[in-house]
Amino acid sequence: MIKVGIVGGTGYTGVELLRLLALHPKVSVEVVTSRAEKGLRVDAVYPSLRGFNGLSFVEPVAENLMSCDVVFFATPNATAMHMAKTLLAAEVKLIDLSADFRLKDVEIWEEWYGAKHVCPELLEQTVYGLPEIHREAIKSALLVANPGCYPTATQLGFLPLITADVIETSMMIADAKSGVSGAGRSASVVGLMSESGESFKAYGVPGHRHLPEITQELNLQSSSPVSLTFTPHLVPMIRGIHATLYAPLKKTGVDLQRVFEEFYANEPFVDVLPAGAHPDTGDIRGTNRCQLAVHQPQGGRVVTVLSVIDNLVKGASGQAIHNMNIMFGLDEKAGLDQVGLYP
Repeated sequence: MIKVGIVGGTGYTGVELLRLLALHPKVSVEVVTSRAEKGLRVDAVYPSLRGFNGLSFVEPVAENLMSCDVVFFATPNATAMHMAKTLLAAEVKLIDLSADFRLKDVEIWEEWYGAKHVCPELLEQTVYGLPEIHREAIKSALLVANPGCYPTATQLGFLPLITADVIETSMMIADAKSGVSGAGRSASVVGLMSESGESFKAYGVPGHRHLPEITQELNLQSSSPVSLTFTPHLVPMIRGIHATLYAPLKKTGVDLQRVFEEFYANEPFVDVLPAGAHPDTGDIRGTNRCQLAVHQPQGGRVVTVLSVIDNLVKGASGQAIHNMNIMFGLDEKAGLDQVGLYP
């Protein structure tokens, strides 16, 4: 059994890891940390885990994690980097769900995240954990940077078009909407029901910190520089991301449906819907799946891609477990065979 530690077990992504790993056939969760809930039983804080997890929360220090085979950091940004070197030296594999290791350029990271990076030397050896692109590198990785939720939905929608070289990469647009769980579990005015209910708004329009992550990764796959306008929105639902993506086509007459179906033919967690379909966030809720649909409105020169994921699963904890499965040579779908919740 793979011995797992989870740092930050009381946030949404931490408890989602606990939910998904509870039925994983090859995993034993050994350590769950929380500074605020230290000493309390996990199933006392989250009664949904009664009968599945009898551990108590412990202090988030490296000494408590040394016996693990892999540690997930479900923590705020600028947290994992403080323990990474110590745990790696103890031959513990790391999967970081925060942004600490996603960007290769430390100056760009410090500009967008407003902190000093304490171990920039680890950035080069980090593998970006989008399995559909970096599967081979993930297999031998010691440190995986789990992608952000918006970047996951956006990249999966654009990648077939970029690799097929059928779009003008200088005029790409991502219009993305997220449920309120994307903001985390900490109390904030924006997350209040009276603030977010019956309301809809954009945010981060001048610049959102997921933008450099998306452009970094798309540029690696593109033959020409990527210029992306990215606008996130908050919608009054709990889970889900819907990204509507636009780009000008280099030429008409391309079988876009075939481009997508061939690109994702062997991917267990990407579902290309039939031509003319409109994916719904409700259909993938609770699953590690991304559903995609590609359209060419009025047969014109602009392609429209619809991409939906559950931000807490495919956009965070489920993708992290997918990465773990690859790192340890397990069946990629182990622990991740959930059917979507409906209604």
